[in-house]
Amino acid sequence: MSKEENLSDSQGRTDHDRLFKELLSTFFEEFMALFFPDAYEAIDFEHTSFLSEELFTDILKGEKRRVDLLVETHLRGEESLIIIHVEPQSYEQTSFHDRMFIYFSRLYEKYRRRILPIAIFSYDKVKEEPDTLHISFPFFNVMTFQFLKVELRRKNWRDYIQQDNPIAAALLSKMGYTPEERVEVKKEFLRMLVRLEQDPARMTLLTGFFETYLQLSEEEEQHLRMELQKLDPNEEGRIMELTTSWHEKGRREGKQEGRQEGRQEGKREAVHVLLQAKFGDAAKALHEDIQKLTKDEYIDELLLKVTIAPSLQEVKDFIQDKVSKQTKDKRLQ
Repeated sequence: MSKEENLSDSQGRTDHDRLFKELLSTFFEEFMALFFPDAYEAIDFEHTSFLSEELFTDILKGEKRRVDLLVETHLRGEESLIIIHVEPQSYEQTSFHDRMFIYFSRLYEKYRRRILPIAIFSYDKVKEEPDTLHISFPFFNVMTFQFLKVELRRKNWRDYIQQDNPIAAALLSKMGYTPEERVEVKKEFLRMLVRLEQDPARMTLLTGFFETYLQLSEEEEQHLRMELQKLDPNEEGRIMELTTSWHEKGRREGKQEGRQEGRQEGKREAVHVLLQAKFGDAAKALHEDIQKLTKDEYIDELLLKVTIAPSLQEVKDFIQDKVSKQTKDKRLQ
């Protein structure tokens, strides 16, 4: 078993999972519309809620596995609830379809509802992943389990640049493109941002996700600036107002401490904007406590918590817990 497959030893994969969960929980409806239009037409998105994470233990292997995203909703015209399970997969695993079935079985055992399983493959290798598990005998077919899938590297990024869909914009960074196309992919991403006109918090989320997976070199940034100058002046001007690339570049040239504080402040600002949008003026009472968070990991988790939390009190409890842990960690140093 590789470290990446072990939940307790896979910080890189954990960060990846957090990014995808944050993106999908914010733009879940757009995700379904983009990749699964038939399911999108059938689902009632007005009655959608996100369930808490499920943690399962593999008794034979002694490993803990976390189900990444669970959505509770129902189909249009129906009263009974269904569960949608979305599992981002950032590395190759030969037995992944087995794992999806185990998740399905455990979730069905707990909820006893219809479950729609979906996998998102985001690793760099281009390959076709199996999406079916058969259990049969020569004389009898016991079971056929199947899940929906998105294989991002098998998607041609050019097929999605005309979509006015925020999920499409962010996931351009994980789709199939050549090294020579990197600048063009970034340019089209910025053009999509202009058309989407998202609020500041969502714009921060989309840009942060994209640049996590596709960050241009200084030479590529210069090339990008030249390409932007070829656009209509109005479009170029709007792109320059929206993009954070130039600010990130300036912070990269500063001291590490300044870079870290700049990133943290940007994330805190995104938290404030999203809190205000969801809970109104009552969210201002959390401003001081939010500023106390200084660990990147906790700020990232807070941004996700604000996105999916059903109440302001749940956000407040989360912040107090993280501030307490942060204080305790400092005492132990």
